[in-house]
Parts: sequence; C-alpha cells; structure tokens
Amino acid sequence: MTDGTDGAMQIGEVARRSGVSARMLRHYDALGLVRPSQRSSSGYREYSDDDIRRIFHVESLRSLGLSLKEIGRALDDPSFAPERLVADMIARSRERIRLETELLERLRQVAAAGPTDWEQVLGVVGLLSRLDSVAPAARQLAALTGAGRAPADALAQALLKEESTNVAGALRWALAQADGEDLAPLVEALDSADPAVRHRAALALAEVPGQDGPLRAALDHDDGAVRIVAAVALGGRGDAAAAPQLLRMVRDGEKDVDAAESLGVIAAADPAGETISAELGALARDSGDYPVRQRAVQALAEIPTAGAEEALRELAGDADARIAGTAAFILRRTAR
Repeated sequence: MTDGTDGAMQIGEVARRSGVSARMLRHYDALGLVRPSQRSSSGYREYSDDDIRRIFHVESLRSLGLSLKEIGRALDDPSFAPERLVADMIARSRERIRLETELLERLRQVAAAGPTDWEQVLGVVGLLSRLDSVAPAARQLAALTGAGRAPADALAQALLKEESTNVAGALRWALAQADGEDLAPLVEALDSADPAVRHRAALALAEVPGQDGPLRAALDHDDGAVRIVAAVALGGRGDAAAAPQLLRMVRDGEKDVDAAESLGVIAAADPAGETISAELGALARDSGDYPVRQRAVQALAEIPTAGAEEALRELAGDADARIAGTAAFILRRTAR
C-alpha cells in the first residue's frame, strides 16, 4: 500500500509482489543490502523502483549460490570483477557435483551389497570407508576381509586408484572371489587416459576368472602394456588368440620369458602348437638380429611339440656358436 509517493511501496506490499518475505526484507535492510530509500508523507519508509530492482538483483544472485556478503560486493564494489565471481561459482558447483556424485555412488554401493538390516548396512559402510583410508595397511585389511561382502564395483574402483603394490594385490585377490559379478568399471578403465589406471585394470581382469572376452579385445589395444598383460593371461589359459601377440613379444624382447611360457601352454593344448614351433624356428633361423635369434631359441625350450625339437636339432648345428650352444644345451636338458 502506498501513501501518495509515485511507485513507492511499503514493506508488506513489496513482500506480496516480490515473493520475498518481510522477514528477509528486514534482514536485507539490517545488512545494508537493500534499504528503503524513501519515506511517505506519514513518515513510513518505502521502497522506490530502484530499491525494488535491487531486490530482484539480490534474489537473482542468491539463486546462483552467492552469499549475501558476495552479493553486496558484486552490487556495490566498482572494482569487483564479474568474471572472477563466475569462475569461483563454477569451481564451487563442480566441487558440489563431485561430492554429490561420490555420495550417490557410495549409496549405490551400499544398496548393491543387499543389506537386510541396519547392522549389515553399517558393516558395509564401515568396509567402504576403510577402503578409502589414508593408511595402506587399513586398505589392505579391508580388501582381504571384504571379499564377498563389498560390492565388486566398489573393490574395482578402489583398485583403479590404488598406488600401493601390496594393497592392489589384495584388491585383485578380493575381486577374483567376486565370481560372476559385473566388473564393468575395470573394462571401462582400459580406455582411461591414465596409463597407470589402464595397467591396473588389465592386471585385475587377468586375475579374475571369466574375463576372457575383455582380454581378447585388449589384444589389439593401443597401449602395449595392456596388450602384454592380456596376452600372457590368455596364453596361460591356453587361448590361441594370444599367440600372435606372444610371438611378437618374444621377437621384441617384451616380457619374452612370460611370453614363451604362455606359448608353451597354448602349444600343449591346441593344434596351433606346430604353427608356433614353425614361427619360432623361422625367427631363430632367419633373423639377422642375434638377441632376437637367442630369444626365439630359448622360447622353443617351452614348446612341447615334435616341431620344436626338430627346430632345436637344426639350430644345434648353426654357424653361430652361441645359437648352436644354446640349442644343444636345451636338447640335453630335455633329454634327461
């Protein structure tokens, strides 16, 4: 209700029209944020059109998450930089989203554990908290005691950020006990921008039963370290799909001992054994690089086929005494 001053309103009418409570308007007045700048003929304080515009400015900035102190600075300080204010607000919003996302994920993990009473809920929450402990020993204990209790994806996410070798080993063991559970976080992590995360994911998938599909796909990964882990793991299970990568590892000297052992497992279980023998024999015989030839000869020692023995007998007569000596030694050892 006005008292004769054009456009001016008393606090009750401003509250009704603006949606800002009279209590809040008085609070703004007490802070000096928005003060009625006019008086009616009866002496009542009234809000001018400019005052009302300022109220709406205050409310707009409040809706963006600014404190009243920040709003006062933004409206009254000529040197105040809006771009800095917006950048700070963006940073705060991102942090709030991060924290809310973490809370949502934690709640989802608790739900995934299927607790049926408060004691189980508290047990799962405590276990998940220990997996986030700053103390490696506490994280390791949580991993060892959490097998079968913590959701597999919670263990996987803990592993992907774990830098301690001992704790990572315990987490991989716990994941291996999660038979048949969804390990999508590990598969997705194979495409992480962080090489360390990709490697942790590959090592975990290599130890968890039933993950041959993702490991086969990883044989063509851009990251050589991931390809190596996948090939050794699959080869150790007798999967012939790993043979080409394992042969390249022997040739290039990348985990060549592990590669040779895995090739031996494949050769013993698959008709591809003679093909592997022929590939290694050709590499030992025809390469112009002595270290490559020597690795191929040593790899033939792991191949339990007639073709591998024949290749070694041929190489025992090689013109290079070093190659011939290695081949002869292997033949003597296997003849015992």
